[in-house]
Amino acid sequence: MTRVDAAGLRRARAAALQMLYQWEVGRVSAHEAIVTYWRPREGEPDTELESDGERTDGDLPDSLRDFANGLVNGTVSRVAEIDALLAAHAQNWRVERMAVLDRLVLRLAVYEMLTATDTPAKVVINEALELTRAFTGDEAVGFVNGILDAVRKHLGRE
Repeated sequence: MTRVDAAGLRRARAAALQMLYQWEVGRVSAHEAIVTYWRPREGEPDTELESDGERTDGDLPDSLRDFANGLVNGTVSRVAEIDALLAAHAQNWRVERMAVLDRLVLRLAVYEMLTATDTPAKVVINEALELTRAFTGDEAVGFVNGILDAVRKHLGRE
């Protein structure tokens, strides 16, 4: 990933969310969710080349697949720490009672805020809100935004 590809990063985050969903609901390991997600679908070629020569499976080049896989592995490995932050900032909501996709979007975004210090928090939050709109609907956007903004302030991120 030599240049910032905002659309590609958004697709990678969406892929990471889908893998996290498989991990959470399917009760599989992060590794199994990743392997299963990227497995070529029937009738699709195993390998294609993008115009820049990078290999792509599932319509993402390797660099973006690595980004998505890193989000999944990192989120899963730090889920206890992330859930503690969410619990501290989700007023009147227990993490385990949140809608599954809302909880996963929140975990993904908090992980990114904790580790991707070169990505502005407002970008991480905006991407989380776009995922929320796409996967859960507009009604959850305010909920996700409020919690992420509280976490952002707690972490001292701008």
